[in-house]
This record gives sequence, C-alpha cells and structure tokens, in this order.
Amino acid sequence: MLTFEEIVEKAKNFSKTVTKEDFLEFYGYYKQATVGDCNIDEPEEEDKKARYLAWKSKAGLTAEEAKNHYIEVYKKYAAKYE
Repeated sequence: MLTFEEIVEKAKNFSKTVTKEDFLEFYGYYKQATVGDCNIDEPEEEDKKARYLAWKSKAGLTAEEAKNHYIEVYKKYAAKYE
C-alpha cells in the first residue's frame, strides 16, 4: 500500500490538469494533514480565499484522518487524471 507522501507525489504528477473544484478538495485535506487547523487570516483575493476556505472546512480532523481522506480523494480521481 502506498504512503500518504507517495500518493501526494502521484497526485502532483497527474498527466491531466485537475479542475479547480477537484484541486480544492485535495488542497484542503493536504493542508490539514501537513499543517493542522487553518492558522492564517482569510485572504481577500478570490483564488487564495478559495484555498483558505477549502482548508478551513477540514478543521478538527487529525493529521491521520486528513491523510486518509486525501488518499480516498486520490482514489476517487486517479482514473480521471492519470
């Protein structure tokens, strides 16, 4: 079974461009898994705000829970983007 870090590398190397909506799903779980609860102020710029909200929506998950969710998201989208 692949580790979280290996899955992250595979996701970074998808051959097709990930949609913004799908990217935000990955992003929120990645930030929660690697940093923890959102620790920045809400930005005003639209793209940064979308990433902020994706991360903030995962608040309360442990790093292990967020990693497991990230892996499930990868499994959901792998066939679409590889």
